[in-house]
Amino acid sequence: MRTTLLSQVRKQRESLTREALFLYKNIQTLAYPKYLLYLCAANDANMKTEREKMLAGEVYDACNAELLKDLNAVKVLCQQYNNLLPTDFAARNKMLRDMLGQADEDTFINQPFYCDYGKHIRVGKRFFANFGLTILDEAYVTIGDDCFMGPHVQIYCACHSTNPSERNTRKEWAKPVTIGNSVWIGGNVTILPGVTIGDNCTIGAGSVVTHDIPANSIATGNPAKVTKKTNYK
Repeated sequence: MRTTLLSQVRKQRESLTREALFLYKNIQTLAYPKYLLYLCAANDANMKTEREKMLAGEVYDACNAELLKDLNAVKVLCQQYNNLLPTDFAARNKMLRDMLGQADEDTFINQPFYCDYGKHIRVGKRFFANFGLTILDEAYVTIGDDCFMGPHVQIYCACHSTNPSERNTRKEWAKPVTIGNSVWIGGNVTILPGVTIGDNCTIGAGSVVTHDIPANSIATGNPAKVTKKTNYK
């Protein structure tokens, strides 16, 4: 029995979960303590953190202590940003540049603004968003140059299982959202996980974008569908 388990450990040591390692350790600690300690250390070094899993689009523990610490810290930053004087443009811009993964001196987001991590959001030149922008950036959100967003645009990267039993484990995954250059997103638009919107697009107010929108398109509705193709440069 011990020989069989040890053989399985050796074959699967690159892909063992922490739970499996704990189980094998308790089964065989008395017989193979030094080997198992070495094996656990080697696998721990190769295991992805929950953050790495999250950014890789893999299932991860949303209640991980490190992630919760970052989420709570960014909530405080969002509150501080939203409480700045609206006319203190320099302070607002500096805070956005510190909070976001990429921004510049022309980045402008009207208060209030909400996000989960901030550092996973990368905006291009001359980005403008109106009141109430919400971005759940469990994955990377990449926005091109000269993009405008109306009030209460919502961008979601976080994904949850439709199976209640799975959902209640607090395990989830995330998909990135990419928006090209010169895109206009109307008010109250919702953009769902994994969506890519191409250059020069317009998304009509109130639309729910569930699938990719090709470049040079006008899309509206729920779910958003291309209603017109353009040839803007």
